[in-house]
Amino acid sequence: MAKLKVAAVQAATIPFDAAAATARVATLIADAAATGAKLAVFPEAFIGGYPKGLDFGCCVGRRTPEGRVDFARYVRGAIAVPGPEVDELVAACAKHDMHAVVGVMERDGGTLYCTALYLSPEGLLGKHRKVMPTGSERLIWGFGDGSSLTVVDTPYGRLGGAICWEHYMPLMRAAYYAKGVQIWAAPTADDRETWIPTMRHVAMEGRCFVISACQVMRRSDFPADYNSRIEADHDEWMMHGRSVIVGPLGEVLAGPLLDEEGILTADIDTDDILGAKLDFDPVGHYARPDLFSLRVDERVQAPVISLTKNKTDGSD
Repeated sequence: MAKLKVAAVQAATIPFDAAAATARVATLIADAAATGAKLAVFPEAFIGGYPKGLDFGCCVGRRTPEGRVDFARYVRGAIAVPGPEVDELVAACAKHDMHAVVGVMERDGGTLYCTALYLSPEGLLGKHRKVMPTGSERLIWGFGDGSSLTVVDTPYGRLGGAICWEHYMPLMRAAYYAKGVQIWAAPTADDRETWIPTMRHVAMEGRCFVISACQVMRRSDFPADYNSRIEADHDEWMMHGRSVIVGPLGEVLAGPLLDEEGILTADIDTDDILGAKLDFDPVGHYARPDLFSLRVDERVQAPVISLTKNKTDGSD
């Protein structure tokens, strides 16, 4: 158990430009460290960009050449994990003695995944791929499997979490609670007022600290041709932020921050989780395993599995 300062980074990224966005994250890690924070959480798809309002030229039974151009640009702005951008982020964490959770667009073959990276001064601790893209996200993002339901050990406690509307998947939350998560990272693109009670609920239900980070973006932060293709009813603010930090009894410790860039911080003590579980432990004394149980498949779900032949007898 530990006392530390944590941070939720709310900022505008550089969409579709992995190198520039990675450099921006490195700068923001330094800025978060300057506040005294030891852990910083960044928004969903901060490297690569969240393509809000784009339809990629698709409707049922039809795709357009212009949409394929948009998607190709999106792919080019994504990163490989591991890869040079990840190395750059680890170097920034090492320089400033920081842990960070960073939302990225991960490129694996011809598929993109909405991924959260768990970074430390020593290296990449793990990653989580969003298991259920929401709505039209399913067109452009692949589905993560159970192998990346990641919770990692840090000097400050067990760190894990979910991305955006994965928080509305009760069985997924239960799987994370069973892993003993103490500090819950919530990269998101949901900038609505209704997101705040969701974060308070997760904190209370999981008896954990929750750090939610969302981008704040104006139309002018996107390339000029992007604005000609998005829905006309979007106002100047494409994403409003509303990052927030919540304690294990649902109390708001910092934020929400609206329509401006900034780094929210809060001093937390993971010992507080001990007392918070006096009257509620979702996978302990408040569970009823005689009535309810959950089976989680954490195997890698590979589409192709190669079975090599035994060299001595030729058998599979």
